[in-house]
Amino acid sequence: EVRLVESGGGLVQPGGSLRLSCAAYGFSFGMYDMSWVRQAPGKGPEWVSSITTTGSHTLYADSVKGRFTISRDNTMDMLYLQMDDLQPEDTAVYYCLTIPNISYYRDFNISPPAPGGGQGTQVTVSS
Repeated sequence: EVRLVESGGGLVQPGGSLRLSCAAYGFSFGMYDMSWVRQAPGKGPEWVSSITTTGSHTLYADSVKGRFTISRDNTMDMLYLQMDDLQPEDTAVYYCLTIPNISYYRDFNISPPAPGGGQGTQVTVSS
């Protein structure tokens, strides 16, 4: 069964940090470019970041550039998102997806899918 399981979310104060993880099951993780996507309350899904199969190239949305870092460990079938200097506008459900190529959401005007039931990890930034 193909599954992506996110974890690491929580409640953090503005300026704080969190590290999200995404565990991949049931497919050859190392063969896929990957993305993090988020959906804030009352809003549509928003692409956050993408990474190539080897981790050699990364892309970030302007809203998170310089604050978030995407990485992966293909030996462990894991994807990560280090989030620093978190702000209230970062509050959302964060989830990971496989993508056809690293620029799929950034350059092709394609909206990411909404998270499925139970998918994602909640990040809440509040004082």
